[in-house]
Amino acid sequence: MGIRAALIRPFARFVARDIARWSSRAVECQQQVFHHLVRKGRRTAFGRDHQFDRIRTVADFQQRVPLRDYEGLRPYIERIKQGEKDVLWPGRPKYLAKTSGTTSGVKYIPLTPDSMPNHFGTARNALFNYAALTGNYSFFDGKMIFLSGSPEMDRTGGILTGRLSGIVNHEIPAWLRTNQLPSYATNCIEDWEEKVEAIVTETLHQDMRLISGIPPWVQMYYERLLARSGASTISALFPQFSVFVYGGVNFSPYRARLEELAGRPPATVETYPASEGFIAFQDQPGRPDLLLNVRSGLFFEFVPLEDAGKPEPRRLTLGQVETGVDYALILHTNAGLWGYEIGDTVQFVSLDPYRIRVSGRVSHYISAFGEHVIGKEVEEAMRQVGEQFRLSLAEFTVAPMVNPPEGGLPYHEWLIEFSQMPGSLPEVAAALDAAMCRQNIYYADLIQGNILRPLVITPLREGAFRMYMKSLGKLGGQNKAPRLGNDRKVADALDTYRLRQENQK
Repeated sequence: MGIRAALIRPFARFVARDIARWSSRAVECQQQVFHHLVRKGRRTAFGRDHQFDRIRTVADFQQRVPLRDYEGLRPYIERIKQGEKDVLWPGRPKYLAKTSGTTSGVKYIPLTPDSMPNHFGTARNALFNYAALTGNYSFFDGKMIFLSGSPEMDRTGGILTGRLSGIVNHEIPAWLRTNQLPSYATNCIEDWEEKVEAIVTETLHQDMRLISGIPPWVQMYYERLLARSGASTISALFPQFSVFVYGGVNFSPYRARLEELAGRPPATVETYPASEGFIAFQDQPGRPDLLLNVRSGLFFEFVPLEDAGKPEPRRLTLGQVETGVDYALILHTNAGLWGYEIGDTVQFVSLDPYRIRVSGRVSHYISAFGEHVIGKEVEEAMRQVGEQFRLSLAEFTVAPMVNPPEGGLPYHEWLIEFSQMPGSLPEVAAALDAAMCRQNIYYADLIQGNILRPLVITPLREGAFRMYMKSLGKLGGQNKAPRLGNDRKVADALDTYRLRQENQK
């Protein structure tokens, strides 16, 4: 064990014990966070507008603070951008995280001095907890790469502004900087394909031990590394590589291809970070679920998915949730987001401790025929069939075909970019359709009632999703293509990348 790992080990063990303690009293922790947020919020314009001085209980709070999306908070954020203090949280934000919204255009999410430990302390604690539980500290003694957006910053109303993944680069502690790759100059390259080539150049001959990023872009990095080096696998190129950290998308559809490229399955640490807050992380190695981050400045509410969008939805706190139910996630944060509808849906798999799985997006579903298929269902179906047929794929999305140009019954179209074409697309399609019928009873009823025909697979050319994302100016970083939609906007844009019939096997 190297000097760095030896120094980290006692602190990592302390972090792991602390996580075990607070996760065992999560409801109590949430009450403490709630009262702290309300007390601090009284000193703000938002707190005065919503009578925080009269709030004593969560029920009082829910009566005074409605649920909002970004548009609902925009008037307050505009005041922050104009230089006003004490608007949503005491003082002024340290950063504004700039993100792209589907309906709100560019969004500016405040990050305050109080909220910074939530974002960056949680990421550190997730790694320390993993090391303490597994005994693997060796990655601290080698090089680590964090595939992220550019760290270059602008100023908005005097506040440093950039993408969250770029802001992270400014908060890396000194003890980690000597291990971190890529270099600042390489990270500033805006063109993603050019940036990946520069990252490959910088890391090709390094002792890489930890790799972090969202799976589709890590896959691109792996492929370029192997093409440049001539190595057979990533493990052959980096013998000490042992930990893959990811978040933002479901890993299952990418697992087979990434493990094939790696040569062996590295240990994984899954995280659930967002510009709005670091929501959860994998606390037990090997478990496919995430521990809710209940003691880090975030107070959570949960709206049953069937109530999402209603004028008066049911608003549940942590002690009221059940397992197996899809909830729209609501955040109240020490960055000044109040009643914020993040747009994600989660499902609890455990209540002791409170562990979740991300089940999809509130806005990402298909219900063109009343089936209400969500992201979790298509991803689970693809996982099952991928394992059955040993599929190797890069990406996929699903859309309804309401009026088929060839005539006949409507169907769900699965647009899939295979890394290697399967032997029989009809067999894969039939298995996928059967898996979807098991996942969603409404879909099964529509198939059995001859309202829908079984799903159709449309294979896409190699690089289709990358070219599509590049056409939107969203190639790389934390950007990802939607897994499904209730219209054909994405599907029609991908139509130009479909394989010709004679190329299909």
